[in-house]
Amino acid sequence: GLTCDALEWVKSNGGGQIVEPDGEISINNPQAVEAIELAASWVGTIAPEGVLGYKEEDARGVWQTGNAVFMRNWPYAFALSNGDDSAIKDQFDVVPLPIGPSGDRSAATLGGWNLAVSKYSQDQEAAIELAKFLASKEIQKDRALTSTRLPTIPALYEDPEIVEQQPIIPRWLPIFEQAVPRPSAPTKGNYNEVSQAFWTAVHNSLSGNGSAESNLAELDKQLKRIRRSGW
Repeated sequence: GLTCDALEWVKSNGGGQIVEPDGEISINNPQAVEAIELAASWVGTIAPEGVLGYKEEDARGVWQTGNAVFMRNWPYAFALSNGDDSAIKDQFDVVPLPIGPSGDRSAATLGGWNLAVSKYSQDQEAAIELAKFLASKEIQKDRALTSTRLPTIPALYEDPEIVEQQPIIPRWLPIFEQAVPRPSAPTKGNYNEVSQAFWTAVHNSLSGNGSAESNLAELDKQLKRIRRSGW
């Protein structure tokens, strides 16, 4: 959660993607420091200190009961927030994430679910067919209509039924097309360690345990140790 949020803050402020697609470690820069410092200034002022321990559903619980002005969450929260049991049904809208003071574009972290078949599966053919079915246009359309899950098939953003029943989804297409991936591809098998190191540096900064500048400088050293001679 925090890795996704902080990547958005940093990228939306022109601070890069932690580790760039070519493998370059980029997190230790003034724009990234500025973004994390800005987020740290929110804690205890415009956001309760409890947010330091929130997960997505904790945030949605506060938001959906009408006790928050803004919330950053995944598309699934739109349908739930408009449910019959929601205190804010039909009283909110969705907008792109803000651009930072040093940024030039809004960046949202690429999410999504992955379907794969284990090489140990006892019935690989059936499992492969199931994965293909679940990723099909038909099922992606159904998930978009019933739970506002964003499709990975661009044509579905213009599907007449989706446009009529879930008019919010077509507005998400530009955001989907510009979404920023976490640095799992360049860091390969080291990604979990990279993500944990980034999470810790950001959480320490938000908690007042060291400055963003010092924490990101230390993170840079950690990532270089993890990388060693190559990812």
